[in-house]
Amino acid sequence: MSRIFARGGAAAAILVVSAQGALADLSAQDVWAEWKAYLTSTGYTVSGTESISGSTLTVSDVSMVMPIPEEDGSGTVSLPEIKFVENGDGTVNLLLPAEFPVGFEFSGDGEEFSGKLLYTHDGAPLTVAGDTENMSYDYRSSKVTVTLAELAADGEAVPDGVANAQVTLNDVTTTTDMKIAEVRTYKQALSASSLSYDMGFNDPESNGNGSFKGALEGLSFKGTSTVPTGLDAPDMAALLEAGFAFDGTFTFAGGKGSISGQEGSESFAMESSSEGGSVAIAMDNKHLTYDVSQSGTNVNITGSEIPFPLAISMAEAGFNLMMPLAKSEEEQDFALGVTLRDFALPEMLWGMFDPTGQLPHDPATVVLDLAGKGKVLFDMFDPEAMEALEKGEEQPGELHALTVNQLQVSAAGAELTGTGDFTFNNEDLTSFDGVPAPAGEANLKLTGANALIDKLIQMGLITEGDAMGARMMMGMLAVPGEAEDTLTSKIEISEDGKILANGQRIK
Repeated sequence: MSRIFARGGAAAAILVVSAQGALADLSAQDVWAEWKAYLTSTGYTVSGTESISGSTLTVSDVSMVMPIPEEDGSGTVSLPEIKFVENGDGTVNLLLPAEFPVGFEFSGDGEEFSGKLLYTHDGAPLTVAGDTENMSYDYRSSKVTVTLAELAADGEAVPDGVANAQVTLNDVTTTTDMKIAEVRTYKQALSASSLSYDMGFNDPESNGNGSFKGALEGLSFKGTSTVPTGLDAPDMAALLEAGFAFDGTFTFAGGKGSISGQEGSESFAMESSSEGGSVAIAMDNKHLTYDVSQSGTNVNITGSEIPFPLAISMAEAGFNLMMPLAKSEEEQDFALGVTLRDFALPEMLWGMFDPTGQLPHDPATVVLDLAGKGKVLFDMFDPEAMEALEKGEEQPGELHALTVNQLQVSAAGAELTGTGDFTFNNEDLTSFDGVPAPAGEANLKLTGANALIDKLIQMGLITEGDAMGARMMMGMLAVPGEAEDTLTSKIEISEDGKILANGQRIK
């Protein structure tokens, strides 16, 4: 899928990619040649019938074929016509009809899918300026809509009403500045006042249906990319090795969405809204990074299997991941983070296990921030290596160091916080039952635990015997803190396998 993403992004960028820029003469042929060179460099085979009339170059029956090595097949995107019009001032207008079909075909593993998307916009041109080494694109449209018009599987047309999809962008502005050399670099920006989507399916055989609808407001995107040239039928592994990289951040000011489905007598529905968020993705030949965040999230869930409606809210939700990509005998950095801040459950759900309101119903928070070092011992872009990994014939990697920058879990009046720092000996897999032997320390703080245990006893959720066992365990691992109902613990693991809690050896 990573190859499909990289190359599919190249084809999609053609329709709405853009830029501002330089002052120099360009011909229509220059722009078309650059398009072909760019797509060819990322693995496409590009063809079209060219004709020239005055200052206009028309390319008809445009075909872009993308190999899909994972599926041992290919994908094809086709356009009926593109016009390149020289404006007489050194710039070129790229014209697409106000409404036109975009055909697509995908095949692999004995399966075939094909169809048509109907692309509609206000007919505004994409203006290209610069020269053959520096090109800039500028595109503005009041509205862009992409609608699924036809769909077929294995040569049979999917009946009308079985599947629908439409995506609409309003007040679209895109710009791209491009430097063309042995390695091409791109600086891109996009903004839109809103994006809406409406997708669904209706399966007459299973009597099932589903719907996915939503909208985002105040969209923007900024990013850069580097694309190497001169590769022969490049795949993702070859592109990365040659220097392919991208770094982009997508933000939105607010959004809402709904998902619903039904199969027979069973149904499910979910509605959500948020006050904005961002998605940042970066990739090069060493690392892949994700950083996703969203604020002011509200979710409402109903369904035939759910006894009552659920209303959930979060002040902040986030996820970040940084992982090494390259197989290496050297240690590489990684990171992982999860944030669920002020996660509130509905009172109706609280009432099921706390009907008398003895527990604090304050929103819960979970924060985990990890960083570390490890080795990647397989090539994740090699199909044979991936197959061997799935069969258990190869070890994916080794963990060498782990740092807990932040741990916070708070709920029902209790809170656990902590930090930690450990190294791991991959030569010792016996001391800790197959796990690389750790060495280091963790510092933990627990507040409100005894009060929570007392309330759980009063509610009948745990017995006095259960509580005694829990308190004995806390007494072994922790010591009283300065504040009331506070425990602290320093857990140390030595390189020779000893485990100490607050200086007392427990193993």
